[in-house]
Amino acid sequence: MISRLAIFLAAICAATAVQADSLPKPGDFYLISRDQAGKFLGSHKLFKHASADMKHVTYCGNEYFVRDSSVAWTELQAEFGHVVHVEFNFGKGWRPICANPEREVTLADIGISLDAREVLAGASTEPSTAKRLATIGAMFRTSVFEESNSGLGM
Repeated sequence: MISRLAIFLAAICAATAVQADSLPKPGDFYLISRDQAGKFLGSHKLFKHASADMKHVTYCGNEYFVRDSSVAWTELQAEFGHVVHVEFNFGKGWRPICANPEREVTLADIGISLDAREVLAGASTEPSTAKRLATIGAMFRTSVFEESNSGLGM
C-alpha cells in the first residue's frame, strides 16, 4: 500500500515538473506578443505532442497542440494592437516563423463559443494548476480516510 508521504511527495514532484517544463528551451515554439517597437510583452507555449485539454491546430502550415487560453490570449493581444507571431527558440534567440496567428486559429475554430475574455477569466473547462493540485489533494485526503477506516467495516 502506498504511504501518505509517498503520495504527498509525488504531488509535489508533479507540480515542480510542470513549472520546470514551462521554461523555454532551444527547439520550443511559442506564441509571442510584442509591442509596436518589438518589445516582448508575453508568451504562450505551443506543443508538438498531444496532451490532455489541448487542441490540435495549424499555424502557417505547421501543426501544434494548444490550450484554449492560448488561443483566447492571441485574440486579445491582437485586439490590444500588439504584434503576435509564432516564434521558434533556436538557442541564440527567437525567430518569427508565422505572423498573425490570431487569424489562423480562433476560438470558434477549436469549438469554443465563449468570448476570449470569458475563456481567460476561467469559464473554459481547462484545468488550472491550482485545480490540478486541489484534485491531487482531494485524492490524498480520500486515500487517508480509506486507510484509517479500512478496519472499521466502512
